[in-house]
Amino acid sequence: MRLALVQAPAAPGDPQENLRRGLALCEDAKADGADLVVFPELWQTGYAPCPTDAAGEQRWRDLATSVHAPWLGAFREAARSLGLAVVTTYMEAHGTGLSNAAAVIDAAGRVVDVYRKVHVCDFLWERVFTPGRRFAAATVETVAGPLRIGVIICFDREQPEACRALALDGAELIVCPNASLLCDDRIGQVRARAFENSVAVAVANYPLPRMNGRSCLFDGRAVHQNRPRDHTIALADGRSRLVLADLDLTALREYRTGSIWGAAHRRPAAYASLTQGVAR
Repeated sequence: MRLALVQAPAAPGDPQENLRRGLALCEDAKADGADLVVFPELWQTGYAPCPTDAAGEQRWRDLATSVHAPWLGAFREAARSLGLAVVTTYMEAHGTGLSNAAAVIDAAGRVVDVYRKVHVCDFLWERVFTPGRRFAAATVETVAGPLRIGVIICFDREQPEACRALALDGAELIVCPNASLLCDDRIGQVRARAFENSVAVAVANYPLPRMNGRSCLFDGRAVHQNRPRDHTIALADGRSRLVLADLDLTALREYRTGSIWGAAHRRPAAYASLTQGVAR
């Protein structure tokens, strides 16, 4: 299957302009043969930070939408009409506040999952978001067939438990909408998450000058015929573009049946401290 990772600028604080750009990018992705398109973090608001003054914060909060609102509805219709699965991102309003969210839309235009960022950057302005409470994979129908997808968002990538939880729930592909500077260490994190879980991991990031691009896909097939294999499928530069990457699902699934990584040799009884938390 072909992934299209959106590495394009968004308009800060302008959901309608970002909708226009987003729908055009979906059309471009389909024209390039994509089966799935993934947007960077908080595409709807252009990852606009929360203002510090009361009036500005209220205007910012008023940008929030919901899964049933027209903004998401337009992406659902685009997915249905194009036959394209879409992972789009937005600021979600709900009963307990606001969330940093991603909607997983299948090629029939159905929302099959809404993921809410668990590891919000509460050391920055993202403290206004309510953290999500789960990591769960969903089965997504694409033109290339059904695929088990998990979602993490940006800082989730820096917590290894996030991808491990999704892998244990059967994720074959983990997508990561992102809004940060992807240094070599962070690219290394993505590669490691793919390697250690025998799962493909894709990141969609904003381009220069705001962020530095480097959208990427690692397919997790790190060994071939008992020899190390470079499982880098795509690693972009900083330019604005659609990053296209082809994922061989048949080969990945075959690899996972015999992999020594992932869940094959875990010893969960020894990991109890991971669920007990640590002092901050």
